[in-house]
Formats: sequence, structure tokens, C-alpha cells
Amino acid sequence: MSVTQKEKATRFRTLHDRPGIFVIPNPWDVASARILAGLGFEALATSSAASACALGRRDGELTRNEALSHARMIVNATDLPVSADLESGFGNEPDIVAETIRLAADAGLVGCTIEDTTGNHDRPLYDFNLAVERITAAALAARSLSFPFVLTARAHNLMYANPSLDETIKRLQAFERAGADVLFAPGLPDLDAVRATCTALSKPVNFMVGIKGKSFSVAELASAGVKRISLATSLYRAAMTGFLEAVSEVRNSGQFLFLDRCASTQELLNMMRI
Repeated sequence: MSVTQKEKATRFRTLHDRPGIFVIPNPWDVASARILAGLGFEALATSSAASACALGRRDGELTRNEALSHARMIVNATDLPVSADLESGFGNEPDIVAETIRLAADAGLVGCTIEDTTGNHDRPLYDFNLAVERITAAALAARSLSFPFVLTARAHNLMYANPSLDETIKRLQAFERAGADVLFAPGLPDLDAVRATCTALSKPVNFMVGIKGKSFSVAELASAGVKRISLATSLYRAAMTGFLEAVSEVRNSGQFLFLDRCASTQELLNMMRI
């Protein structure tokens, strides 16, 4: 690609610094990345769940090398800045998370998200102090790079039993002090919670669209103070829903009416600009 990593990083940082909200969609392969670029989006992000599903795996089952290999594929697909969902950083210890940041940069990424989940069903979240230490290590690693790497810290309290908005905000505030550039809490239940979260923080907030009943319009989220909107697995699921509807029609009725709704191969190639 003709755009350097440093140039991509500067563009990505500018998206967060300029006035207004922006959408960062989540492709799962080269074709979806190129189509999203062709449609005019300004940055892309991987989704750990969509990446895993595209490889026939469950979310959380990709190794660090597999996740970064997939991210590199998306990076190389377009000239757009790409951030990656790197889950909990692929290790418990802060130094492992720091190494994940450095490897992400080596893969061509200009940002990533790190969350506070453990993968342990009995204790799904890292204890507060360790969660903060992990983000501190990630932020230090990001600052050591030769370009402005955008670190997003995710607090997942609302996705588990006994959700607490106060605890979520407390963690996000601590992650902000630890050096995160963007804050993110999946599962915010309503616009009041979104507004309270944005008000409690001084750095940009990412909102995740993709949960039924807990997804809101761009205008509503902008009014609540959100800076960035990611789409998680929703585009992948939408594509697979179309696939399921088509094959169900073929299998159950022997009809091919789905063809009337399909984009042509040439239209898709045009959107990919190839």
C-alpha cells in the first residue's frame, strides 16, 4: 500500500480529535474490508468474534498469532487505518499485554482494544488493580512506538451478572488515568447510561452497536457524547443472515428469488475498486 503506517496512525488520531462522531465498521475478510473502504468509511476495526467465526471458531479461540495474522490481512487490504480487537491481550500479566501491543504495531495496526475479561467463567473480570496495571502497561508500550498508536480500554462489567454502571464508570476513569486514549463499555443499556458514561470521562468514548434493544442511532449517540461507533459482529451477522435466507429458499422451496435482491459480481468488484 502507498500510505505509511505513521500516516495511517496520524489520520486515525485525527478522527478522534476532530469535531463530530464517526463510525468504524468491522470487516471480517479482504472483500468486506475493501467494500467498506470503497463505500467511504475512514477507518476499520477487526472484531474478535467475527474474525473467529470467519475461521469457523468461537470468539476467544484464536491464538495471538492467529488474531494478528487475521488483522494483518485486513491491514493489507486497504490504505485505511485499522484498529484490532485484541480481547484481553492474550495473557494475564501486564508484560504480556505490553508485548501484544508491540506485536500489533508490527502487524501494521495503528490501534487496538484491550478488555478486562479473564476468560474464567467463575471470575470473568480481572480484579480492579490488575485491570488497571494491564492498561498501564499497554499504554506505556503504545507510547514507546514511533507513531501515535490509539489504545482503547474496555470495561465489560455490564456484560456479566450483577452489572453496575457505577463500577463500569469507575474502571473506565481508572483506565483513562492509566493512559488509554479511548474508553469503551459494551452493553450500555440505554441513552441515559451512555450519556452518564461520556460525561464522566474526558477522552473519546466508543459505543458498540450490535446488541438488540441496546443499539441507538448515530444522531442519538452523538447527542449523548459518543465519539466513535463500532459495529462488532453485526455486519458479519447481517451478511450471514442473507446467506441463510438464500440457502433456506433454495433448500425449502426450490426457488431462487434471492437473486432479484443480489448485487452483481461486477457491482461488488466496483465497490472494492478492483
